[in-house]
Amino acid sequence: MPESPTASNKRACDACHRRKVKCICIGDGTRPCKNCTSAGLACTYNTVPQKKGPKGSRAKVISELREKQRQSQLVVAHLHNLQPQSAPYLPRKGLVSIDMITICVEYFFRHLFSTQPILQRTKVGETIGRMETDVEAYCLVMSLCAYMMIQPNLALPASAFDGLEVAPQSSFQLGQLLLQETVRVRKCYDYVENPTIWTVITSFFIFGSNFCLDRHNTAWFHLREATTLVQVLGMHEESAYHMADLIESSRRRRLYWLLFVTERAYALQKRRPLTLYATINLPTLEEDPSETVELNGFLHLVNLFRPFDDTFVGIWNKAKTGCTTQYLAQLQQQLSDALPVYLNSTESQAVDLRCSQQWLRTMVWQLSISHGFLSSAAADNAMSFKFPIEVAHDLVASTGHFSQQAMEVHGIGLIEKLFDVACTLTDVMSCVPLDHAPFEFGPQDYLHQLTNLISTLRGGQQRYTPLLLAKISLSMPSTLLTPSYSFPAMSLASLPAEDLLYDGSQEQSSGPESRDSTPFGSPPLSAPASFGYRDMEIVRSPPPPSVLVSAGFGLAECSLPFAADLAVATTAPGQYFQDAAMGRFSGAGLKYESDG
Repeated sequence: MPESPTASNKRACDACHRRKVKCICIGDGTRPCKNCTSAGLACTYNTVPQKKGPKGSRAKVISELREKQRQSQLVVAHLHNLQPQSAPYLPRKGLVSIDMITICVEYFFRHLFSTQPILQRTKVGETIGRMETDVEAYCLVMSLCAYMMIQPNLALPASAFDGLEVAPQSSFQLGQLLLQETVRVRKCYDYVENPTIWTVITSFFIFGSNFCLDRHNTAWFHLREATTLVQVLGMHEESAYHMADLIESSRRRRLYWLLFVTERAYALQKRRPLTLYATINLPTLEEDPSETVELNGFLHLVNLFRPFDDTFVGIWNKAKTGCTTQYLAQLQQQLSDALPVYLNSTESQAVDLRCSQQWLRTMVWQLSISHGFLSSAAADNAMSFKFPIEVAHDLVASTGHFSQQAMEVHGIGLIEKLFDVACTLTDVMSCVPLDHAPFEFGPQDYLHQLTNLISTLRGGQQRYTPLLLAKISLSMPSTLLTPSYSFPAMSLASLPAEDLLYDGSQEQSSGPESRDSTPFGSPPLSAPASFGYRDMEIVRSPPPPSVLVSAGFGLAECSLPFAADLAVATTAPGQYFQDAAMGRFSGAGLKYESDG
């Protein structure tokens, strides 16, 4: 500790010593000396006494001392009182242009807003205007652009890179760069202690980007971060939505339910626990008449996942017991009745709803077989071994007339759901005797169509198609190599149906078109048509040709979608299902009777 001068210890303070002037103490020496008081300097005694040096300019010394002390005070204030608005985060210049941001925002509102209706165009424009002065705004916009470039992998024109420091590259590569920038800048301020709604949305976009990049530990961290920040903000309580700004209240409510759905889907895919529950009211169709179509589809999505509560997820994760046949049969019935025949929604919403419905039915069936509740003589087809064939039929029929773009905007998450259904169908086909009438569509044809669909979607051909073909090759070596028919090729989009996919009425949606001249202003003057999608029955006609299986994948093992928890990872595809089917599963309610 520095010592103050006393009667027995009279030495100049640091400032007087540096200035070479007499240090005049005031009082008992505990107060600043007279010179430091008049000069506005801190009176300290930290310097070790040294020999006197040559005299210099006293005015210059005072200025030097003042500047050093001022810089020290600024450093201390910066370390202890860092605020987001002070913008010390030094954003990297030349990463994105306003044209790029406009393209990304346009893409979101045109293709993803209907399934993620959490942003408002005017407020997004305001946020972009504050990027250079507000770190929260900067991170939100950068994470949105990263999410749009990584998930749907939108195409950027070469002119979008004009004037930027980064070289022209694919949107997927640039998206990863923007994601890294968002994470880097976020480390420069404390967004946890004082979160905002922007903080939550940024965490959600970071989760979505990492999910598409197959970084599931990082994705889970940021999804859990988003749900935790929601609870910190009190958004799990209805009182948090009693505010004067009705638009803001509406967007916050939608954000909560979007995280509610996302957390449940991810919990089933990766066996994670839940944190959010149905503790607030649902959005209403009356809150924004211009978005009735989008809200209608969004509410269907929430209701589709709502039955998957702590009970189901706990049983799924083996954290709870007490599962019964009646419980799972009722859940299957709920899923079958969850969606109407005609959906008043946008096409991208219809894709998400129809595919999620069949995927959830598959997940419940997998839980049923793991508990030994299935029987070949079950009165309820949902509790039979052949139920995945019905699911695959419904999935192929539903997706037959969806456009590829409407499916690809959902990213890798949709492909994983298709992959799970196809793998489950493969297991059934390899283990259960099947009756197949000539010249009728059957399980093999559904598997062909699902394989074709996965291989045509962006992201499916590189990873999931080789895995699926390897699984099929190992489970049924001769099935796809020897097609039972040799009719001309038939694309998935041309799959015949008894009825058209949608009726003649085309209701107007509030989703904006990219041709709008005011990307961040008022609602657009024109809007794309939405369709009333319904399930189709396949016309009995010859199946498409088979997909040839390459023998060069060299994959020795392929895990089942419902066998992630098995101790032996090298179980052959279909073996787990076969064990259950042949009576080796220790379920009290399981019995299998051969149809042969």
